[in-house]
Order: sequence, then C-alpha cells, then structure tokens
Amino acid sequence: MLSTDVRSTFLTFFRERGHFRVPSSPLVPDDPTLLLANAGMNQFKPYFLGEREPGHRRLMSVQKCVRTTDIENVGRTTRHDTFFEMLGNFAFGDYFKHEIIPWSWELLTGHYGLDRDRLWVTVFRDDDEAEAIWRSLGVPADRIQRLGMADNYWSMGVPGPCGPSSELHYDRGPEFGPEGGPAVDGERYQELWNLVFMQNLRGEGTGKDGYEVLGPLPARNIDTGLGLGRLTAILQGVDTACETDMMLPAFRFVQERAGREYPGRHGGEVSTSMRVVADHARTAAFLIADGVLPSGDGRGYVLRRLLRRAIRHARLLGIEGPLLADLTGRVADGLGGEWPELVSGRSLIAKVVSVEEERFDRTLRQGSRLLESAISKSSGSLPGRTAFELHDTYGFPIDLTLDAARSAGLTVDEDEFGRLLEAQRRQAHEASQGRKGDAVARQDLYRGVLARHGRTEFVGYDGTSAESRVVALLDGSESRTRAHEGMTVEVVLSRSPFYAEAGGQVGDTGRVVTPSGTLEVLDTRLGLDGLHVHTARVVAGEVGTGEEAEAVVDADRRAATARSHSATHVLHAMLKRVLGEHAAQRGSRVEPGRLRFDFAHFGAVTDGELATVRTLVNDYLLDDPDVRVWEADRAAAEAAGAVALFGEKYGDHVRIVDIGDASRELCGGTHVGHGAQAGPVHLLGESSVGSGLRRIEALTGPDALRHYDREGELLRELARLLSVPADQAPDRLRQRLATLAEAERELTALRAADLSSRASVLARSAQPASGVVPHTGPTGAVAADVLAVCAPVDGVPADSLRGLASETLGLIPRPGAVVLGTVADGKALLVAAVSEGLGIQARDLLGDAARVVGGGAGGRGPLANAGGRRTDALPEALAVAARTVRNVLG
Repeated sequence: MLSTDVRSTFLTFFRERGHFRVPSSPLVPDDPTLLLANAGMNQFKPYFLGEREPGHRRLMSVQKCVRTTDIENVGRTTRHDTFFEMLGNFAFGDYFKHEIIPWSWELLTGHYGLDRDRLWVTVFRDDDEAEAIWRSLGVPADRIQRLGMADNYWSMGVPGPCGPSSELHYDRGPEFGPEGGPAVDGERYQELWNLVFMQNLRGEGTGKDGYEVLGPLPARNIDTGLGLGRLTAILQGVDTACETDMMLPAFRFVQERAGREYPGRHGGEVSTSMRVVADHARTAAFLIADGVLPSGDGRGYVLRRLLRRAIRHARLLGIEGPLLADLTGRVADGLGGEWPELVSGRSLIAKVVSVEEERFDRTLRQGSRLLESAISKSSGSLPGRTAFELHDTYGFPIDLTLDAARSAGLTVDEDEFGRLLEAQRRQAHEASQGRKGDAVARQDLYRGVLARHGRTEFVGYDGTSAESRVVALLDGSESRTRAHEGMTVEVVLSRSPFYAEAGGQVGDTGRVVTPSGTLEVLDTRLGLDGLHVHTARVVAGEVGTGEEAEAVVDADRRAATARSHSATHVLHAMLKRVLGEHAAQRGSRVEPGRLRFDFAHFGAVTDGELATVRTLVNDYLLDDPDVRVWEADRAAAEAAGAVALFGEKYGDHVRIVDIGDASRELCGGTHVGHGAQAGPVHLLGESSVGSGLRRIEALTGPDALRHYDREGELLRELARLLSVPADQAPDRLRQRLATLAEAERELTALRAADLSSRASVLARSAQPASGVVPHTGPTGAVAADVLAVCAPVDGVPADSLRGLASETLGLIPRPGAVVLGTVADGKALLVAAVSEGLGIQARDLLGDAARVVGGGAGGRGPLANAGGRRTDALPEALAVAARTVRNVLG
C-alpha cells in the first residue's frame, strides 16, 4: 500500500463516519507555549479549552509535526523521526470510547490488513472500561497492558482538559528486541496509534503522579494520532520511514552520493548517518517551506541544528561538496503531491540550505584549525572547556573533537564538557520555562475572562466608535474591579471598534470613556482568539468593571494604517511580478504611514528592480483600483486564487481583500476604500534580514509626501551651496568630489615626502649612546655601538608619528633606538622604535616618560607608544626618555 493510499484510506474511513477534514496548520503554531507544531491536536486547543466552538463536532486532519526532543535517537533507532505526518480524528462532545476503540481496531485490521495477533494494546492502569471494550473485540488479556500516568494519561501541561489514553502497538518480531510487550521494549512493539479520552479536568496543583485531577468534564472529547510513517513502513515491509515510498527518492540519492547501498538497520554508523541525512533534510525542507529560516535561537536554531547535523553525517559518509539543495529537491519529488508548499518553495529551500551548508563547511574548517592549535598546546588531555567553546562558539561538533584528540593520542575531559553543556542547557531551559510560565499564567487569566463573559464583539470594520461595557480590568496576573487615575491596565470590553494587532497590522489606539473616568488606549491585541485586550492608562477619574462605555478609535491613525496595509498588498503583488512567484511574504509590519515587508529572495534587489517595483506600485494605485472585501469558506477562497500568508491563522470562514485584479489575499485587517487612497508609496530601500530573506521599508500617503518634500529641500540646499540649478547639482558635486580626491592624493604625497625628509634629518642627528659598553639584554643579545635619536617633532599628525619613528630607525646605519614626541589633539604623544636584536622592548624606553605626561606606555616588540594630557611636560618627558636610553643602551 502506497503512502498516498494509507492517507486516503484513513480519511475515507472517517469521512464515512461524519468527519470533516481540516487542513494541517503550519509548523509555526499560533501558541506561545509551543515552539513548533508537535501534535495533531495543537490547532484544536481552543476547542478543547472551550475558548471557541468548532464548526463541526467531528474533525480529521493530516498534520505536519516536528519533534526534536529525541534528536540524538534519530538514525540510531528505527522509530524516531524529527518530522512526521500525524493522521488524527477528533470529536468534541460527540462520540467516545465505545465508538473510537472499535473503529481503530476495524481500520487497522480490516482496512489496512494488519495481523491482529501482532497488535498489542496499552491502557491507563485504572481504565477498566477501555480494557473491557478491547476484550470485547477479541484482544486477549495477555496482549493488553496497564500503564501509569507517564505512559497512558494525557494533559496539555497546563490546567484544562486531560484524560486517560489507550495505545495500539505492533509487534515487529524478535529480531527487533525482547519479548514482553510495549512495557518492555518500544523498538520491537512499535506504537502506532494513540487514542486520548479527554474526560477529566486538570487543576493547578500536583498530585502523586504529576498533577491533580479535579473531576469530569461536562463534555467529553476524543483526540487521536496515528503515525503515517510508522504505519506505512509496516505495510510496505520495511524497517524505517526512510525506506518507504515517501522518502525513497531522497534516501536513494543519499546512497548514490555516498557511493554505497544502505546496509540495513544493522549497518552501524553508516546506516545511522544515511537515515540522519535523509530525515533531517526532509524536516528542513518543511520548516523552510513554512517560513522558518536558520538563526541563533528559537525555531531558527532548531533548523540550523538539523542542517548542521545532516551536513556532519554526510561528511562522515564521505560525501563532499554541495548536497542539501539536491537532496531537499528529492524530498519535494517524493512529498510534493501531498504538500504543494514543498514545490512552490523549492527554489527558496534550495537557496537557504545551500547557504547554510557553505557556511557550516567554513565553520568546520575554522574549528579544525582552532582544534589543531589547542591540541598542539595540550599534553595527555584536552580541557573540556576547550571542547565546549568549540561546540558553543563555533558550532564544532563534539564527536569531531573527540576523533581529532584521539588521533593525536589525547583524551578529552568529557566530564567537564558535560557539566558546561548541562549548565548551559539548564540556564536556557530555566529562561524558557520562565517565559513560558508567564505566558501560561496570562493565558489562564484570559481564559477565565472568556469563560465568564464570552468573546469580544468586534465592530471595527463598520466604524471607529461603539457603545460598549467594561467586562474586565487586568493588572499583571490579577483581575481588578476598579482602576484609578495614573494606572495602566488591560481592559476587556463587550464590544470593541479597536482592531487588535494581527496580520502584521498594529493595534488601534484611542480612548474609552465611562461615566466615572477616561482611559487612553495605548495598544490593542488579541489575548486569545476572539478576546480583544486593550492596554490603557486611566487619564481622568477612575474606571470600574460593569460600567457602560463609549469606545472611540483614533480615526486618523486608523486611516494612515489602512493606507499602509493596502499598499503592502499591492507591493507584495508587484514584487512577485518583478522578482518571481518565490518572492512571497514572510512577515510584515503595518503602521500609520509606514510599512515593513519581509519576503523570500536569494540576493539583493538591484536598484533597477527596486525602481521598477516602485513605479508599478504607484502606477497601479494611481489607476484607483476598486478595493473589495468579501467572505467565503477557506476552500472556496483558495480555489479563487486568494493568497494565504505565512504565519497567519485562518478559520474555516475567511475574509478576502481584492485590490483591483492584481491582488487577492486572505486578510483580517483594515483597508482603504479605493486604491488611490493608499498612495503615494515611497520605497526607502531594501536589506538582508537573514539567509534567503529580504526586507523592504516604505512610507505611504502624507508621510511619503513629507519625505519627498524633505528630500527636495535637501537638494535645493545642496544646489545653493554649489551655486548651480538643482538639476545640475549631482554633476557639480561629482566634479567637486573628484577635485577633492585629487587634492587629497597630492596632500598625502606631500606629507609622505615631508616625513621622509624629516626622517633623513633626524637620522643624521643620531649620536652614540653615551658611554656605550657591551650590554646583555633579557634575551642574551649584546648591544654595542648603539645610535640613538631622542627629539621633539612639530606638526606631525598623531597617526603619522609611528611611521616617522620607524622610517628614522631604518635610516640609521647601525642598530639603534628612536624616541620622538609631539603634541596633537590636546595630548602629549611619545613613540619609541628599537632595532631587533638589541634584546629590549620598545615600551621599556617609555615607561618613566609616560608617567611624566600623566599616562602609560603600550605596545609590544620593536614599536611602542605613550600619551598623556600634560602637554606642557613633553620636554621633561623627552629628557627622561633620553636618560632611559642612556641607562638601558649606553
């Protein structure tokens, strides 16, 4: 059975049982507690928590997931993958155990044809009901195992719905591990399908097994997850997902580039490396397609780590030269039919992984040089701190360090390395948990408001004011009943005309007036989906919950923001027209009179391309295209060509904005009524903000006009200074700059000639150090017949003094020393130069003199300098320096 058939069989089975398919959410979730989507239920959390009502009671999905918690096991086991597709069915207050357990058994044994004698079941230790259902289906008691909370009880990690689970496992045979069922060996008895029975409510406190279960939920839910890769591997008779038809083009390509066939699961490091390279390339392709780019933290760090691990294992296989661009292309060949974003993003994916591969190869070369230097200075053992610095600062893998040290006959202090690595991880984890804890606490507070008062009715599309009521006042993590003048609080209204920040558009500002006080709204955002939270300062009186209120948006600011948002849509369309379809939006910031637009592109946008985009945008807006806003279900909108933007979350029913016939996007933001109202648009410039990611910043409307006026004023001022008409100013300025450059070259030449002349005069003034006798310096060299110059020089720039001393020393016919002093930039400056072989450091001649002018000496070897603020003491300092020369060299 092909993987496409595995998917379609699952979806058909549950469609026949009344389930509605929901598209996979992006790998970048709209959830502050998650770095990446890691389960099929992530996008349904608002339904489970009661924050939103699902459009259908029965849903199903094929969800893209990434998990890296077990990354070290990827490639070393046959069941771990960083990316996987989760087949899931969900019920909200609908069917429960008596339906899903028989369905799962029917699907696996009847439709997929799995041998029922090789299927094992685990249930929660107290779930007699689930075990009884399994027994009624003919599952023997000795193939049902009861496990505790760690294995068969599910929670989101925060107070809310939770419940026992039951898992289906497949016995792959004794060649995979010992007998004893899933409780003994997870490699042999591979988990396929997890059925979660959400029937309880989790509390804040912790119980003996991890947390406190408060009681039953008013409505019970079902959440299941069936691993597509694992099931397909079993149905196709292979050991790993890499060997299935989903991954075969990529997996074979790795083998071709390595020049050897896959030796099977017992092939040791070769097998491990082949699976790692293929698995990580697949994950990287999906992450980049969903807008993640390599960086030093967060999701970008996960991607960078995966890419570097893939490159490292490719090099272990003997694969040299670029690999990942072609390899991710093979991933798209195998999976692009189901996931079209891999095809549309193919060129971007190839560019990003190529840049990262080249960059990491440089890192490996640099790290190798540093490691070789550290090894040369070590005896017996390489310090763990050295290995950690190579790992942490340069991204140099620890296994490479171990290999290199072993080849040099050294060990590595792995205990110290481990302690440092664990300390770093603990620090990062604590910081992450602290941020997550704050976010979770705030989310819990919002959930309480939503549960008591319901969703905010947003009326901002129809106007900029509304009659409303204050339903909540929030201060940090606490609720208040009243807020007094001077306080800044979060305000929740029953109805709000304020647009909450989303889709890159900033939140509205304005005022809220109640009978007892006035609030200045500083910002508006979504606390939860459907809950508008207004950050506001009480500027008069006091405000209490339950009060009637008039909410008024700053209409001028809203209009300026709408101009920028409409201009952003048109800019997006014209960038694609000029650069290609790959130049898709990867983020934006829409503000009053200003916009920032991030998009995928491989290199800098040329001045000519930018000028073309600017002209197309303004010409298009000048034609005053109609702006039409309409609504439809998402499938119909996408069929009509509406563009869904990266990182945005859309429901089943969406809002579409058309600006003429060039731009059609899903968008919840505010826009102008006609295209001409958005212009003019002035592009300030473009820049790089990451690998394969560019940024354009622009001004719109009156802000663009004010910028043009300012530039015109500057041009007129320049023309006045140059005494030419404005249209001749650039040419005249170029002439003046060319003349100035020639004059500077001539001045430099004259200064060099003057310094050479001065050096000759100073060299001729050199005299033997008084009373010269054979002298043994610190290095054992003998100084005899030494000539010395110690003199003040006037009119020499500070940056030329060292050069003058060096040149003078070079003109002295015998070994010698030169000490010069001058006053420049309000400081007394001294410089010393000595011939090599005299056995002294130049700074030895300046220490006492430097103290005379109130400073210190610096520099190493034959050239040193000193300085201080006491300019009047320069003659005395030179006299002291001369005495030092006599004492040291005479």
